Amino acid sequence: MSRVTPDDEPLRVALLSYRSKPHCGGQGVYLRHLSRELSDLGHRVEVFSGQPYPELDRENITLTKVPSLDLYRDEDPFRTPKPGEFRDWIDVLEFAHMKTGGFPEPLTFSLRALRELRRRRRDFDVVHDNQVLGYGNLGIPRLGLPFVTSIHHPISVDRRIEIEAAKGIKQHFGKRRWYGFVRMQAQVAHRIGRILTVSGSSKIDIVKDFRALPENVHILPLGVDTEVFHPREAPRVPGRIVAMASADSPLKGVDVLLRAVAKVATERDVHVVIVSRPTKDGPTDKLVRELALGDRVRFVSGISDDELGELLAGAEIAVVPSRYEGFSLPAVEHMASGTPLVASRAGALPEVVGDAAELVKPGDVEELAATLRRLHDSPAERARIGEAGYQRVQERFTWRAVAIATVEHYRAAVSAAKHP
Repeated sequence: MSRVTPDDEPLRVALLSYRSKPHCGGQGVYLRHLSRELSDLGHRVEVFSGQPYPELDRENITLTKVPSLDLYRDEDPFRTPKPGEFRDWIDVLEFAHMKTGGFPEPLTFSLRALRELRRRRRDFDVVHDNQVLGYGNLGIPRLGLPFVTSIHHPISVDRRIEIEAAKGIKQHFGKRRWYGFVRMQAQVAHRIGRILTVSGSSKIDIVKDFRALPENVHILPLGVDTEVFHPREAPRVPGRIVAMASADSPLKGVDVLLRAVAKVATERDVHVVIVSRPTKDGPTDKLVRELALGDRVRFVSGISDDELGELLAGAEIAVVPSRYEGFSLPAVEHMASGTPLVASRAGALPEVVGDAAELVKPGDVEELAATLRRLHDSPAERARIGEAGYQRVQERFTWRAVAIATVEHYRAAVSAAKHP
C-alpha cells in the first residue's frame, strides 16, 4: 500500500508514458517539463517510459526504462524483430498486434508498467498516467495506488479525421484497424477515475467520446518553457513562415498550409519552415512536388531546444493549421516567442489563443492565404499580434503553475483512495 502523506509532505510520484519523444509530440514535452517542475517543488519523481525515451532536466529524476520491441523507430518502422529479441508473452502480443495492422504500444506498455508497479507498489504515493489508457492501468488502483490520468485530447478525434481522409476500401479498413486501440482507451477512461485535461474543448470530447463522468474530468492547461521560447534581439527573417506539426497527419493540416503558401508565393517573397520529418514519397512529400514549392519549403527535425527557440523567434508569422487540437502546445510556444500567430478556429485553439491570434476556418486554403498576405504586408499588425500573444502567455501559461495545480490533484486522489 502507498503511505498516507500530510498536505505539506513531498510525494513519491510514478509518471507513466508509453513513448516520450522529447522535442515533438505533446506527450514527451509534457512529461519533460512537468517532471522537472515537480522535482523543483521537492517531490520525488520516477518516470516509467517506453521508447523513444525522454530527456529529463534534473539529475534527481529517475528514468526507469520499460522497453517495448520498438517496432516504430524512425529509421526502421514496422520492423521484424530477431527471435532473440522476444522476452515474454507481452512481446509476442505486441508483434502479433502490429502484424495484423493494429497499434499495440498503449496496451503492451500498460501491461509492463502494471508488472513493474506490482513489484514496487510500496515505493510510490501516487501514479500519474500520461495518456496511456491501456487495460493494464485498471489494475493499478487495485494495488492500492492512487491514480491520476492525463488525456491531452481523446484520440477518437484523430481516428475520425483520419478515416474521413482515407481513400479506398483498403486504406479505410487499415485506418480503422490501426485506431482499434481507441476503443480500449475509451473503456479505461470511463472506469479509471480522476482525469486531467487541457481545455474545455477536450473535456467536452472526452465526456462525449469516452463516456467519462463530467465530474471526474478536470481542466488544467499546459505550460511553456519561457527559457527556450521567448523573443530574441536578432531581426526576424523576411518572409519566413513557421509551423510545428506532424507532416503526414491530416489532423495537423500541413496540406492546407502548403497549398496556402503556394498561392501566396506567386505574389510575395515568402517561404515556410516546418518542424517535422515527412515520410519519403508520403502524402506531404508528393504534395510539395505537386505544388512545385522547391526552396519555398524546408522541413527540419532533430534540432536542439535553443535552435528551435531561435527558429520560432526568427519567423515573421507562425501558423497552426490543424483541423483539431485538444490544446496545442506549439501555439503557446509561438506566442511565447512573440511571433504573430495564425491558427485554425478548431477544437481548443480559440480557447487557448483568445484574441491574441488571427483565427481562420480549418481546412480553408483561400482564407489562410488571404490572412498570410495581409500579415506579410503589415508589419504593424504583426507587431500588435505578436505582443498580444506574448502577454497572454506570461499571464496564463507557466509550467510551475501547472505542477502546483497537478500536485493538488495528486493529493485529492490520495485522499479519495484513503476514504473511498
